[in-house]
Amino acid sequence: MGDVGARFAKALAAKDAAGLKDVLRPGVDFRAMTPSRFWESADVDDIVDGTILGTWFAPDREILSVLGVDEDHDSPVDRVAYRLRVRLPDGEYLVEQQAYYETVDDRISWLRIMCTGFVPAPSQS
Repeated sequence: MGDVGARFAKALAAKDAAGLKDVLRPGVDFRAMTPSRFWESADVDDIVDGTILGTWFAPDREILSVLGVDEDHDSPVDRVAYRLRVRLPDGEYLVEQQAYYETVDDRISWLRIMCTGFVPAPSQS
């Protein structure tokens, strides 16, 4: 995964705070929508430590696998979608996020994320 969106998805799936912070430009214009609330910040530490790894994928939420990553660069705004299998204390779930972004100097300067929330995962055979 070499592209900015893929780097973001890879760092998120690895719960790599340094990798996430490296791909986000200081002062990034960040907004996100999850099933329970809207999120907004321009502070990289708050976005990564407080929102992405502190709340959405907190320490008690283990990312088991990446089920898919899809990128699109055919419009003025780039897009990366990723689907993850996650274990929460009460079971396994699937979560999918669509991230729309713009870059400056190979770092994300504008980011909008829409999330499905945690959907119960089908049993694996």
